[in-house]
Amino acid sequence: MKELQKKHFINYTILIPYLILAVLGLIVVFSSTVPYQIEHRLPPYHMFRNQVIFFIFSLIMIVVIFRMKVDKLKGIGWFGILLPIMIVLLFVARFLVDPVNGAYGWIATPIGTIQPAEYLKFVSVWFLSATLATRQERIKQLDIKALFGRKTFLANMLSGWRAWMFVMIGAVAFMPDLGNAILIIISAAAVIAASGISYRWGTGYMKIFSAFILFALGFLKVTGGNIIPSVGFLKNYAYINKRFIAFANPFQDMGDSGHQLINGYYAISNGGWFGRGLGNSIEKKGYLPEAHTDFIFTIVIEELGLIGGIIILGILFFLIMRIFLIGIRAKDAFNSMMAIGVGTMFFAQVLVNIGGVSGLIPSTGVTFPFLSQGGNSLLTLSVGIAFVLNISADEKRRELAEMADKYTVKDVDYVSENFSEI
Repeated sequence: MKELQKKHFINYTILIPYLILAVLGLIVVFSSTVPYQIEHRLPPYHMFRNQVIFFIFSLIMIVVIFRMKVDKLKGIGWFGILLPIMIVLLFVARFLVDPVNGAYGWIATPIGTIQPAEYLKFVSVWFLSATLATRQERIKQLDIKALFGRKTFLANMLSGWRAWMFVMIGAVAFMPDLGNAILIIISAAAVIAASGISYRWGTGYMKIFSAFILFALGFLKVTGGNIIPSVGFLKNYAYINKRFIAFANPFQDMGDSGHQLINGYYAISNGGWFGRGLGNSIEKKGYLPEAHTDFIFTIVIEELGLIGGIIILGILFFLIMRIFLIGIRAKDAFNSMMAIGVGTMFFAQVLVNIGGVSGLIPSTGVTFPFLSQGGNSLLTLSVGIAFVLNISADEKRRELAEMADKYTVKDVDYVSENFSEI
């Protein structure tokens, strides 16, 4: 009998949707960036070429990570190097480089632009999963007290893994990059909820969080969104204030704060049910600013129609559902938390992006998974997929090994009972 190798345990319900979305993303990036580059008198294929390079590198990373043993990936020794590097990169991005569209966060290098906050989304999930996997016995005994104890809130935030999470989230929010900070908080909350604590804590905090979000959205609507004064250090948050104003009433300032959201509406309206055809968007030709980034889904609907947009969302949600299913079925604590954290990261990114371009929540600048131009985002998502593929293979091999042991024991018992006299 041929020995089973790790490649025989590849989960194609994860790999195939990923490849479809990634290749479709390359097509969309080509369609949306060429007009932008030409308008700004830049090399037409520069952004597309960079996206292809990141895609190839992403495939290499998937192969490398998939071939690694999960036991090595769950080791907390990684973070003695990764976390300080992340903090240093965030410091450089905030204080040593120029802002982009009023926000800091991008570091230009000879091989491309680095956005540390994108990678930090995944690193935070990985860090929490590996850390809480070592505390399973205490969680079983003490429930949520094993994570937060009886210390004061300030004491908790300044000790252990909680201090690292507090620093990472605070550093991203200080950029300011509230969109990615929110994604890190949501993903971290999902990992903590999956760590083994009683479900009542998760449902209770979810109710509080939902109530807070509804109150905040209602407050922005009532106040008109103009809540951040342009004085002192708050000037760094002026672009966020514009997004609040646009959320409250985009048609109040069509030439400035509401310009992007309104043109996103126009793009959706132009697309109708079946779209204008790939490459035939009107809004991407100078009307919708930065159409290839966080508002790319409106361009997709304009070119492929509402039906095309629903199909893409269907593939993406199928992928997310399969990732969650792997996490739910996983018997190893690290595998379960990691898969659920990655699935939450994907799911939250979709919801925040769709909510922003549709006007249901203020625009946060969060990109749409796989379709938006941005090599950092593509690489982060691909590394998440690599971990999930590795975890899926590990769980399958674990299950197969348990079955083999089970049947071997039965066979031994059968022989000993029926042929003991031979």
